[in-house]
Amino acid sequence: MKTVLKIGTRQSKLALWQSLHVADRLKKSHPELEIELVKIVTKGDKVLDAPLAKIGGKGLFTKELERALLDGSIDIAVHSLKDLPTVLPAGLIIGAVTQRAETKDALVSEKYASLKALPFGAKVGTSSLRRRAQLLALRPDLNVVDVRGNVDTRLQKVSDGHLDALILAAAGLQRLGYEKKIKEILPYDLMLPAVGQGALAAECRAADEETLELLAALHDEKTALATAAERAFLALIGGGCQVPVGVHASLIGEKIILTALIASLDGKKAIKRKTEGAALCGKELAEKLAEEMLSAGGRDILRETGLL
Repeated sequence: MKTVLKIGTRQSKLALWQSLHVADRLKKSHPELEIELVKIVTKGDKVLDAPLAKIGGKGLFTKELERALLDGSIDIAVHSLKDLPTVLPAGLIIGAVTQRAETKDALVSEKYASLKALPFGAKVGTSSLRRRAQLLALRPDLNVVDVRGNVDTRLQKVSDGHLDALILAAAGLQRLGYEKKIKEILPYDLMLPAVGQGALAAECRAADEETLELLAALHDEKTALATAAERAFLALIGGGCQVPVGVHASLIGEKIILTALIASLDGKKAIKRKTEGAALCGKELAEKLAEEMLSAGGRDILRETGLL
């Protein structure tokens, strides 16, 4: 069994929290294990002056980490699962998916208590096409602007008055201790989350049996089943992380409930559907739902965005 494990991580405060969380969990399960964090800069971290969708939607925050895995520089890469493309490079797999935290998005604002309370024309920041589309579907009057950078940088734009509000993943805010900045957790009927939102993924080499054995202590099967269904939906849609698509799967006993949305960038066109079935058939249900939604107009909506 390995005595030293190298964890690849991005350098943002949230990425470091996530990697340290995984390291702590591993140490508790394997006290003899020595863990080294290897900080890596990704393309998504370097290019901050352009919307994510314009600099390439797939692997923006993962490719450099995956290269380090493939050349043996690191043993695992820790990702927010929502950032991980549905197709991994040959030789790599998801070795563990952690128990999911809050999956919903959150509204942050200095002056306004809710999305509904925002005034006409309020300036709302997000880097996500999915959030943009759903915001404009609810409030076409809003001025939705692209905002990049780490969580602290984005929050500062609200504090400085450059933005009336900001939409971020609630899980990230909670992990960094910023719960008090959340004014509203947006329910699923207002804002469907990104695929895999709230879960962490530990990616490793498929042939690295020792690392896979270590990662088994982190794996949460319930979260894995739900997020596998969500990822199957996105994979069949054919989009990367940056598409106006929201998906959420929840497990209740032996049943999985899957809700999905395909929307135009302006929010004027949207197809939203729900399905349910046996939890172990989640991927098949998700693929069937994706086919139905694409045939019902979703394919045309995505083609109009230029992202399909």
